[in-house]
Amino acid sequence: MNTPGEKNIFEEETQEPFNLKEVVYKYLSYWKWFVVSLVITLACAFVYLKIKTPLYKIQASILLKEEKQSNANDQILKSMFASNKVVDNEIQILKSYTLMEKVVKDLNLNVYYETKTRSRNVELYDKSPINLQLEVETSLTYKEPIKITISGGQTILINGKSYPLNELIATPYGILKITLTNKSPEIKELYVDIEPVNSAAEDLVNRIEIKPSSSLSTVLDLTIKDPVPQKGMDIINHLIDAYNEAALEDKNKEAANTLAFIENRLKLLAADLGNVENNVEQFKSKEGITDIGEEGKVFVNSLQENDIQLNQVKVEQSVLDNIEEYVKSRDTTQGTVPSTISGLSGLNTGLNDPTLIELIRQLAELEKQKENYTRLIRPDNPLVLAIDAQALRLKKDILENVENIRQNLNHASLQLQIQNLHLEEEVRAIPGKERSLSDISREEAIKNNLFDYLLQTKEETEISLASAISDSRTINPSHSSIGPVEPIHSTTYLIFALIGLLIPLIIIFVIDLFNDKVKSRKDIEKYTKTPILGEVSWTDHEKPFVKDTNRSVFAEQIRAVRTNLSFLSTGTDVPVQSILFTSSISDEGKTFISVNLSASLAMAGKKTLFLEFDMRKPKLTMGLNLESVNGLSSYLTGRSELDEIIRPVPGQENLFVIGCGAKPPNPVELLLNGRIDKLFADLRTRFDHIIIDAPPIGIVTDAQILEKQADATLFVVRQNFTPKEKIELVDNLYKYNKFKKLNIIFNGIINGGGYGHNYGYYEENDEGNNLLNDIVIGLKKKMR
Repeated sequence: MNTPGEKNIFEEETQEPFNLKEVVYKYLSYWKWFVVSLVITLACAFVYLKIKTPLYKIQASILLKEEKQSNANDQILKSMFASNKVVDNEIQILKSYTLMEKVVKDLNLNVYYETKTRSRNVELYDKSPINLQLEVETSLTYKEPIKITISGGQTILINGKSYPLNELIATPYGILKITLTNKSPEIKELYVDIEPVNSAAEDLVNRIEIKPSSSLSTVLDLTIKDPVPQKGMDIINHLIDAYNEAALEDKNKEAANTLAFIENRLKLLAADLGNVENNVEQFKSKEGITDIGEEGKVFVNSLQENDIQLNQVKVEQSVLDNIEEYVKSRDTTQGTVPSTISGLSGLNTGLNDPTLIELIRQLAELEKQKENYTRLIRPDNPLVLAIDAQALRLKKDILENVENIRQNLNHASLQLQIQNLHLEEEVRAIPGKERSLSDISREEAIKNNLFDYLLQTKEETEISLASAISDSRTINPSHSSIGPVEPIHSTTYLIFALIGLLIPLIIIFVIDLFNDKVKSRKDIEKYTKTPILGEVSWTDHEKPFVKDTNRSVFAEQIRAVRTNLSFLSTGTDVPVQSILFTSSISDEGKTFISVNLSASLAMAGKKTLFLEFDMRKPKLTMGLNLESVNGLSSYLTGRSELDEIIRPVPGQENLFVIGCGAKPPNPVELLLNGRIDKLFADLRTRFDHIIIDAPPIGIVTDAQILEKQADATLFVVRQNFTPKEKIELVDNLYKYNKFKKLNIIFNGIINGGGYGHNYGYYEENDEGNNLLNDIVIGLKKKMR
């Protein structure tokens, strides 16, 4: 045994390395918990899969086609109306409440038809045997499902009340019209749940997923999950149709506005052209002019060339006036810019100025954005107001640019007019009739050019209107997954299985976290350097534990403790004859271990005596059904002699017992009256081994008094029962050498609490004598 000085070497604790194998074995010891938990969670998974409605994945893909570029002559006009599709904007349009509401109304999605099975409700959709139309709603319409029973004939039952088919009926749920569909005739009872159209549309907006197939692609993937595959496909198909219809409506509106503008301008030009032609006819008739003489042809040709340039300037001024008129009119009117304003931009004038063209294009984009946004949000939304403010700034810039170009054109016109005056002076000799005819002819030419241009543009616009197609194309039609995508059976079982494993893990971890009991040999070695003499496994049967033919694990462990007792005498002259058993608290198994060790020593041929000094809670005599009249208490009080209290154990040679006797009121006083020394002096001469069963040392002081009579002390520690703080008590006793040859017996080990010794090759022997059967029966509950 180490001396106190030697023990100081070991007082510094060392950090134990993490032992995965130990952790695994610890949790494997609770394998029954895991099995039960797995069975329960897998059963829950089975129930969940039964009651969970399976969902199918429905997908479709559409391509957003880019708009074709306009020709150079239409650049200004088209820039006002053309807008490149932005994928994000088109996604918002597809998910807009307006389109979703149209889909809900077209497919009657706010009315749900369901039939109940034993596990869940099944939606019927297009397989419903009836069709319900809501004409007038009431306060109960949307509150609860309507139970409908098909009774046969031309009547149905609504919540038990009969109503006719194929006509309007007044019910508590509103005015309804119910007709038979001749589908699913086997269904005689179903439930109809009516939802407000706006709620159904909102639900559809949240359920459908629209995203581009890649970051640089204009292909959109539309996805929805629904318990009825056909319903999901109908939703996506109708949504794509509604989107295409809205796009075509926008295109037709643009072309119609352009045609209206052209026709208005043609009417004005036709009237002006008619007046000019009448003036020419009247002038020639009045003046009798048939041909222009050869005189002055040279001057007239020069004048005509100059007039052509002047006409070009006037045409450009007219286009500028149209642009200015349109920009100013946008303050009070709403519409789409006609495509004729850019008709004369092919001339080499300031109208080809890129700044003016860019400004007009930006204005057109803003107006298109405003028109798109006002479909989704209110006009007083800050986003719409910001667009209006930006449009005002662009209009101001356009008007300033138009004014600059007009000044340039006015200057060119002035120069041409001065040149005309010069040429007119040269032809002054030409008769005034001829000059007047030239003026009228020049005006007629200008009107004819404008009229021809508008007619050409009108034809192009009508062709565009007649050939208008959607800007999207369906790449992949709507199609459903072969099987449900939610819930996935394998994944569900795996998740529930993981939960089933996790629950006992957490429970064991929490229990272990708050457990202050000794769990393993390492817990003992962590808090004390007191030697561990032996380990005893938990046992739970009523047959004798220790006998000659018994080869159980427990019996072998008791024999190992008996063998280890010989090491306590090594290096000393005094043999270990008297052994004291104690513990920190009650029910740690010290009496159980000491009795079995006594029996094992007796079977080894050693004359052994068991002393029941735990006089406050005597167990041995009760277990053996011995009379407790004469015993240690009567001997210590002088009422009995030693020979009167020593009793042999029936059926067991060499084993004797001195019981407690009558319970004394003051055990400590009895131990201090002086007769205890005489008792042990006599006993040492009669017996080879004396086993002392003392009370727990942490409760009373009896063990400290009896320690003087012991050659060695065995302190019993029970797994998952002894508090860890009590090991510090053992360490102090060992450190200060308060008990001679103090050692620990680790008792009640279950599944690897010690070092994992394997005694599996031993077998229980159920035959033999009844040596300790009565003791075991009396002590088994205490061991627990």
